[in-house]
Amino acid sequence: MPSALPATAPEERRKAPRTDVDEPAYVASHGASTRCRVVNVSADGAAIEVPDPAFIPDRFQLMTERDRVVRNCRVVWTRQNRIGVIFE
Repeated sequence: MPSALPATAPEERRKAPRTDVDEPAYVASHGASTRCRVVNVSADGAAIEVPDPAFIPDRFQLMTERDRVVRNCRVVWTRQNRIGVIFE
């Protein structure tokens, strides 16, 4: 009987290594913004924690509070209050 292959976790499919961070940020879209926290980041994307993922659009701008860097993002996965994004 063939064995089932384990599902590949998102972390294992990344093109660039991520660095763990704990940085306040904002999700902004269509004139509205909400606070979030960047959990980890790479050159290609990030994982963020938000109060309620239901209010986060598929595409938005992410601005870090400390250095005010703004990145265009697209959601690629959601698990509870954590969202994985790629930078566009």
